[in-house]
Amino acid sequence: MAQDDILPRNLSYLCSLYPSIAEVCRQLDINRQQFNKYLSGQSRPSRYNMRLICDFFGVTESEILLEYGRFVELVSLRRRPFSSKALEQPLRHLEGLYQKSSPLDRYLGYYFRYFYSFGYPGHIIKSLAVIAEQDGRYFWKNLEVMHSDLVGGPTTVSKYVGACFLLSDRIFIIEYETLLKNFITQLTLYPSYHTRVDRLLGIQTGGPAKRGRKPGASKVLLEYLGRQIDVRRALAASNIFPAAEIEPWIREMVDNNIAPNSSVLDIEEL
Repeated sequence: MAQDDILPRNLSYLCSLYPSIAEVCRQLDINRQQFNKYLSGQSRPSRYNMRLICDFFGVTESEILLEYGRFVELVSLRRRPFSSKALEQPLRHLEGLYQKSSPLDRYLGYYFRYFYSFGYPGHIIKSLAVIAEQDGRYFWKNLEVMHSDLVGGPTTVSKYVGACFLLSDRIFIIEYETLLKNFITQLTLYPSYHTRVDRLLGIQTGGPAKRGRKPGASKVLLEYLGRQIDVRRALAASNIFPAAEIEPWIREMVDNNIAPNSSVLDIEEL
């Protein structure tokens, strides 16, 4: 195979592992017309876009230029599922955490989640989250809707799911994005000491999904809505907003400035 044909063919194979090329372009934040030129071999990605593409698909630049057969074998091995025996030990550890976790019943219900966007500086994401219980285990779901012109396209909905634990008087939530499964966010929240849960404040770590691979941390606020809500109406209120459009008390709580006498990003108890 000619050297010039290797990248387009390997890139086409990687795209075939996802629902559509349009979805890949959206997640990469690369123009579809430009991406089609990469697939056809009319042009090669810039150095920046090549790194972006490789990071997204989980390969290196040298690997994506391997001969097609070797490349397919390499990617297939990485995607091959573990046997049930290989999964048994990690699942036992997860069950151990559930056994140590205190009940989260008072926190069940829906929340608006606020934090400064990793990918759009100066903007705050407002999403809809829920903590639910099943068979004595506590689970998390977060729906992130972006129907603002800021995302440069049609409305997008990202769904995150995960597990919740109450350990050592802190609430831990681990979530992952369900479509691409290519990054994890972890939230650490103070529990509420009020008679009625109204808000939870903490720190989350993760990184932008579409704009580079730098890890980051931010303050995060969960505003309690209740156990029974109008979900459709709450989703309609979810979006990404310029910070100035968010209520001042929320902006103050999720502000990421580090205090002069501190060397780390932390929060005060509510």
